[in-house]
Amino acid sequence: MTDSNDSKYREAGVDIDKGNAFIQNIKSVIASTHQRGVINEIGGFSSLFSIDKSKYESPVLVSSADGVGTKLAVAKLCGSHDTIGIDLVAMCVNDIIVSGAKPLFFLDYFAIGQLDLDVATAVVAGIAEGCRQAQCSLVGGETAEMPGLYRQGDYDLAGFVTGIVDRDSIIDGSDIRVTNKIIGLASNGLHSNGFSLVRKICFSDLGLNVDDFVEELDVKLGDELLKPTRIYVQPILNVLKNYKINGMVHNTGGGFYDNIPRVLPNGCKALIKKNSFTIPPVFPFLAEKGNVSETEMYRTFNMGIGFMVIVEENDVNDILLQFSALGETPFVIGEITSKASGSAGSEQVEFV
Repeated sequence: MTDSNDSKYREAGVDIDKGNAFIQNIKSVIASTHQRGVINEIGGFSSLFSIDKSKYESPVLVSSADGVGTKLAVAKLCGSHDTIGIDLVAMCVNDIIVSGAKPLFFLDYFAIGQLDLDVATAVVAGIAEGCRQAQCSLVGGETAEMPGLYRQGDYDLAGFVTGIVDRDSIIDGSDIRVTNKIIGLASNGLHSNGFSLVRKICFSDLGLNVDDFVEELDVKLGDELLKPTRIYVQPILNVLKNYKINGMVHNTGGGFYDNIPRVLPNGCKALIKKNSFTIPPVFPFLAEKGNVSETEMYRTFNMGIGFMVIVEENDVNDILLQFSALGETPFVIGEITSKASGSAGSEQVEFV
């Protein structure tokens, strides 16, 4: 519905009709992600999802919220917005799979100065693709036009996911023991962490543009930086059907030094073998060009390992085979050892 009363709001920077057109544009994209349990379509005041109680004896809901940080600025520079939504979903679902939870549904928050239908539709298409990869349903969200708060072309994203796991199946790291092995799953590059430092090195210090071909990377800079975060949900859920996993780590902000201790019991330390996995070229490139110390690299970036599982030594070879069959690139990157009494934090992680 359009009448003269809408013109004042449009003059202020908010176009209700354009927002309604956006909803119509994305309805079919969102519907393509719907799994069993979704009750209503997008467009209502809330979303409804039914839990199949026959699958769970004591269901526990697991939730997480996240964003993609200043990687959004790179998407703007590249004029490419169709993969940043995959990053958004990945950052959320990879967090809850750490507990052994299956993602159920996802919601997004998209804020922009003035709605650009092409940009917004591309962003949601990426979110939908991430949800399909994670096999969870995109059930709704919020699109907010806020003229004066965001510069032309800027926008922000936040994501919210809810998953489910049986209480007795929750993985919290309490079963981790000395002699357990650490299997790392390869990342495909930076994922969505450390981009403030990446942007400083590449754009401010080196004066590069996103269209510049970087010989060390054998690709245009923008293509390297926008590689979407890998989603590890389905490989993890498949392995859990056959093997016990004692602990898991989503290797995001804080890297090895801050993320691994979050799941280690008292008295345990992770011993990581630096030469046991492949480090993508983007990381030594940043370390050299930015004069970044090795310790800071391993605390800021994933360094080629996006996810870790901690398992019994006897299961390692079989789990490696299953991950490989599922399309992952796994490495045995370390083991759990005893920690000196009284040490904490980064002292729970040692590189050799």
